[in-house]
Parts: sequence; C-alpha cells; structure tokens
Amino acid sequence: MRGNSRQLIYLTDIDRGMFMEILRRTITRHGWELHGYCLMDNHFHLLVHTAEPTVSIGMCYLNSLYARKFNKRHGLSGHLFERRFHAELVTSDEHLRELVRYLALNPVRAGLCLSPADWRWSSYRAMVGLEPAPDFLSSELLRAQFSSIPALERFVREGMKPLPSPVPWV
Repeated sequence: MRGNSRQLIYLTDIDRGMFMEILRRTITRHGWELHGYCLMDNHFHLLVHTAEPTVSIGMCYLNSLYARKFNKRHGLSGHLFERRFHAELVTSDEHLRELVRYLALNPVRAGLCLSPADWRWSSYRAMVGLEPAPDFLSSELLRAQFSSIPALERFVREGMKPLPSPVPWV
C-alpha cells in the first residue's frame, strides 16, 4: 500500500506503532498469518497467508481504520492511500525467498539505513533473532526456507552487492 501521491503515511514512530496495533487486530480478526512486513515512510509491505479469501476485507479494515486514526491524530482529512492494495500470489519457494530479501532490503535501497538490521520497522530483526518477534508474526515458514539464520542473513546480504556497471561504449 502506498500513500496518496506518494505522501508520507507515517509521520512519527507513534504512527508506526499505531499501525502495528491495527495490523495485530486485523490479523486476529481476519485469520491471517503474517510472515513478514516492512513499514517504509510512504508505503508498507505485508507477506500474509490466508486460509480463507479475506485479503480484501482485511486490507479494507486495516487501511480504513489506520487512515481514520492517522487523519484524526494529525488534524487531516481525505484519502491517505493512493488506490486499492496490490496483491501478488507467491508461486514458489524461490519467490518466497526473494520476497524475504526484498522486504529486508527495501529500507536499505531507499537510503533509510545502511543494513536491514538497522531498520526497526521490519520483520527482519525478529526473523534473525535480534529482537523478540511480535506475537502476531509467524517467522517459522520463512526461516524454514534457509538452513540456518546465518544462511538467511547471508542470502539477504548478497542482495546488497552493487549491480555491475554497464561497460561504456567505445
């Protein structure tokens, strides 16, 4: 989900904490399993599994409740989010592993931190054991994709390597 016109959807860590609490309620209410998340400044990513087709109703609940609370808290009105959420079906273990990497590296690639372990608002720190996981995060599925936590960390770090520069035309 992205902010309307790419506007910020979190102005403070209080906003992010409020979002996380609403996310916890959404997960409980709609029977989701949350495997990963990353809260950026103007958007967020969730990696969820649903046993029932509740993604649309759950996202409506999450986004509308958060937008109302955010607007009230900051004296704003109108749309906070740009459009309907984008969902992508995970089709393979390789795809799942790449999503783990993508979520972890999103704040690094955006220049918000130097290492995924530095970003407090991602599931990465809990996944690699740097902090306790929130009670609504199920990291076992993602951890099972790797032989060990060091292997997971290595896989993510490999995504930080700069891409080769194109060879200039002679």
